[in-house]
Amino acid sequence: MFLYEVFPAEYIKVDLEAEDKEEAFEEMADHFCQISGSGSREEILEALREREAKMSTGIHKGIAIPHGKTNAVEDVYGILGISRKGIDYDALDGQPVYLLFMVLVPEKDMEKHLRILKRLAGLLENPQFYIDLQAQKDPKGAWSVIRKYEDMFIALN
Repeated sequence: MFLYEVFPAEYIKVDLEAEDKEEAFEEMADHFCQISGSGSREEILEALREREAKMSTGIHKGIAIPHGKTNAVEDVYGILGISRKGIDYDALDGQPVYLLFMVLVPEKDMEKHLRILKRLAGLLENPQFYIDLQAQKDPKGAWSVIRKYEDMFIALN
């Protein structure tokens, strides 16, 4: 499974308005539910909060990867949020977060979950990926950046 399939353009939200982690979770869950037609907003938020309570997923400079296991979804979904002003996320480095890669997985599909997180970690090793993604003004452009860097990553590995 490719990241550009997990994070399709319609699930990318540029110009997040959220100011803190909880608002970001709500804004991104709302976006997902609106696009997908899911009525599982509360179950999704609960899964994200439960995982976040263990340790902050703000793990990389300016980047968070909130993720949750929930039977509210039947397949793996990724929602990307891009913030221009930064989000107070309680990140491990204490800095604001500008890119949020939210991953939702069914409870039975942990193998895909781990593969997605591993692939995402590989892309995040390239600082230019962050810069190019942060510069995007629309979902299609952001999706194209994911596709470009994933293709480069695959070619090198």
